[in-house]
Amino acid sequence: MELLKALLLGIVQGLTEFLPVSSSGHLEIAKVILGDRYNAEENLMMTIVLHFATALATVYVFRQEIKKLLSNIHVKNSPAQKYAFHVFISMLPAGLIGYFFQDQLKLLFDERIGLVGICLLFTGILLFIANKGRKTHKKIGWLEALLIGVSQAVALLPGISRSGATISTGVIIGVDRSIAAEFSFLMVLPLIFLKIGDDILHLRFSGLDQEWMLYLAVGFTAAFLTGVFACKWMIRLVKNFQLNYFAYYCFLIGAAAIFYGWTIS
Repeated sequence: MELLKALLLGIVQGLTEFLPVSSSGHLEIAKVILGDRYNAEENLMMTIVLHFATALATVYVFRQEIKKLLSNIHVKNSPAQKYAFHVFISMLPAGLIGYFFQDQLKLLFDERIGLVGICLLFTGILLFIANKGRKTHKKIGWLEALLIGVSQAVALLPGISRSGATISTGVIIGVDRSIAAEFSFLMVLPLIFLKIGDDILHLRFSGLDQEWMLYLAVGFTAAFLTGVFACKWMIRLVKNFQLNYFAYYCFLIGAAAIFYGWTIS
């Protein structure tokens, strides 16, 4: 049973990290449905492993773009250096809120299904508006990066899709869809790796037995493979103006989550 749970959590993380339906919200729902029997340390370890897997999936999908950026980032005023500066700007809102309000944010991730449902409805509205946006060739400047960064900070709430919020914000303010999607997935990598490093430093784990190592390996593999698939799929969907399907999904799941939260309260 625990092996199946690790597999399902990995699949949920891999799919929802990239698809605009909120990985945090779906993981909270999955924990309620599957039963969250892990202790705090085990939960943190599984979270670290799953997020590391999807971060590596992003690196794999955009390996050529990342290689090009890193090889030219030392060149003064180069496109790579400007891109890195825009990523830095986009990190500031979420980084500051995550640093100063970390304890308050953790309280929101306590199987608060009603809140998750409301946030999913908000995600659906964003996607529905973005799907009606017109095709452009606009690139990202410092202001666009800041606005997209603000949307990433809002997506710290469980149920608001990070990819959905950042891509939708980019499209709504007129950024080219392909550029918005690529920036959305690359901008979060520094924050993810910093968060993973911070979590590892605060981890106080007594030891890992072979059975638990197997659960982590299964979750990691499932999250990485489904993450690669979902990332490539999401890029195609954004290009082809097909975000409205995910908007309807968010409306449906959000309403169900609100109803469930109301019935158990």
